Amino acid sequence: MRIVYLGTPADAVLPLRALHAAGHDVALVVTQPDRRRGRGGQLDASPVKTAALELGLEVRTPERARELTEEVASLGAELGVVVAFGQLLRPALLDAILGGFVNVHYSLLPRWRGAAPVERAILAGDAETGVSLMRLEEGLDTGPVYVTEPTAIDDEESAGELRVRLGEIATRLLLEWLPKIPTTEPVPQRGPPTYAEKLTVDEFRLDWARPAAELARVVRAGAPRPGAWTTDGDARLKIGRARVVADAPEGPPGATHGSVVASGEGALELLLVQTEGKPWMAGEAWARGRRRIGPLGT
Repeated sequence: MRIVYLGTPADAVLPLRALHAAGHDVALVVTQPDRRRGRGGQLDASPVKTAALELGLEVRTPERARELTEEVASLGAELGVVVAFGQLLRPALLDAILGGFVNVHYSLLPRWRGAAPVERAILAGDAETGVSLMRLEEGLDTGPVYVTEPTAIDDEESAGELRVRLGEIATRLLLEWLPKIPTTEPVPQRGPPTYAEKLTVDEFRLDWARPAAELARVVRAGAPRPGAWTTDGDARLKIGRARVVADAPEGPPGATHGSVVASGEGALELLLVQTEGKPWMAGEAWARGRRRIGPLGT
């Protein structure tokens, strides 16, 4: 099948490679423009752009996807495939391909429409999530659905780990369903929607007055980005992995005993932490070298 592929982050690389390897004719890859990153401000290409160039595919990086409407219409593609592209597509572009666009979304729609469905599912304590293949419309993840596949969320699974699994499911579904899409009528979404708002750094600051089970979900949802954090005096402490433990240290929320921190209910053991300007280290190693006496978060 002749397709146009739209995607940007690392999540979108595996499906692109798999579709190309399966013999689909990828007429064009559209991804976000190169961005300046790091202290040096060096321009970095998106993971999808890097992968597409390695595969010898044509790549475009418009500031706005609608700039490519005429070019996309001229390609004779049968279908557009969208995986975490990062821009809403306007009606003119959606109509530029006869078969329309199929979008991969990492939730069981209509739950968690929007930008951060994986993290929001973990933060909410959802027992399961999944992958939806939907027909793209102008609205935000409102289109009818071709197929969904649920999967349980492990109690210790981080957002990054879950996203890898969902990417594998999505790739398999695309390979299976792409030939069926032109002759399949998608089903409208049913039930009340929930929305996965964009993540902010501030919401991943750990409030030690909250129950440890909630804090553990914040840590899991923040890994690897934007990352859970707290303060240790004037310094910021990042928490990459943690687990709930029953025995809480004596003292107020934030009080520590080694790498175990008291919370509003139960306690959280810090398994992986990073202090400012230092590499990641085991929580026990951090606790042994800690000089400050006093609760975290103050």
